Amino acid sequence: MATLVRRKPEGTLDPGDHVFRGVLGSAGAMVLILTSAVGLFLSLRAAEALSVAGWSFLSTSDWEPDAHRFGIRAVMTGTLLIGFTAVILAFPLALGTALYISEYAPTRLRAWLISLIDLMAAVPSVVYGLWGFFLLQGQVAGVSRWIATYLGWIPLLQVDMRIFKPHDPLSSPSDFTSSTFIAGLVVALMITPITCSVMRESFSQAPVGEREGAYALGATRWGMIRSVVLPFGKGGIIGGTMLGFGRALGETVAVFMIISLTLAVQPNILQKGGSSISALIALRYGEASLFGTSALMAAGLALFLMTLAVNIAASAIVARSRSGAVSGS
Repeated sequence: MATLVRRKPEGTLDPGDHVFRGVLGSAGAMVLILTSAVGLFLSLRAAEALSVAGWSFLSTSDWEPDAHRFGIRAVMTGTLLIGFTAVILAFPLALGTALYISEYAPTRLRAWLISLIDLMAAVPSVVYGLWGFFLLQGQVAGVSRWIATYLGWIPLLQVDMRIFKPHDPLSSPSDFTSSTFIAGLVVALMITPITCSVMRESFSQAPVGEREGAYALGATRWGMIRSVVLPFGKGGIIGGTMLGFGRALGETVAVFMIISLTLAVQPNILQKGGSSISALIALRYGEASLFGTSALMAAGLALFLMTLAVNIAASAIVARSRSGAVSGS
């Protein structure tokens, strides 16, 4: 005699599922509450300075809060230059590593590589800063000089001719230290793990049927990657790059240890000197007056809103990619 199995009405959940869903919902709500609390705190503390500066806060390069002459034009420009430099340097490294791990690496080696990449993300920022300051600067100064000599016709790679003359053997290597380029190189290594992880996860979700179909049509492994994996992982590539960019914008310790803070717009990334909002806050917070602290909070609010917008956009793109909505098919 057949045994009748009583099924639960569709849509009902076990008590454990209710608890699990409640924990996840609480965690998500707590993240939103904390993020809103940070934004509200910065807004309240920055209100005094913003009421004095007005819209000139975005167009002024000077930083003299007690004289009511202050703005984030220079430090915002420096922050974006460091971020873009880091992304440009990290993108090919992260993309190549993600493709090798997901498509070429042997199974035994793959787990080790994933662990090593994840370990890079666990290294403290101060370690990267010390490495960049004491070791990397001396090694990269010669590369920066070569780039300025032979690629100086590119606007961002130019160096002030008053301090550097191409092919001059007496020019000092110190003209190329503490630069935006070196800071961007260090930050690039810091954002590579998160960028690579998002790309690798996106590539691993490429449909097996489409992979086998490409092979059945005579495609090589690279042909399959080019026609299936890369188009399917387009959302992950964009989202991972944007997440790395958001991380680069907010990096503080490593950038502060490397650059020589310059409160002026300096678009030449190879030249000594640079600026960022995070480095400005770290340098001036200890000696700031009450109004100066409010001005620093206003700078922090601008950085907070910028990184929040970048991360929200990146998360949306990555979520669409994971759901299959962003695909090359």
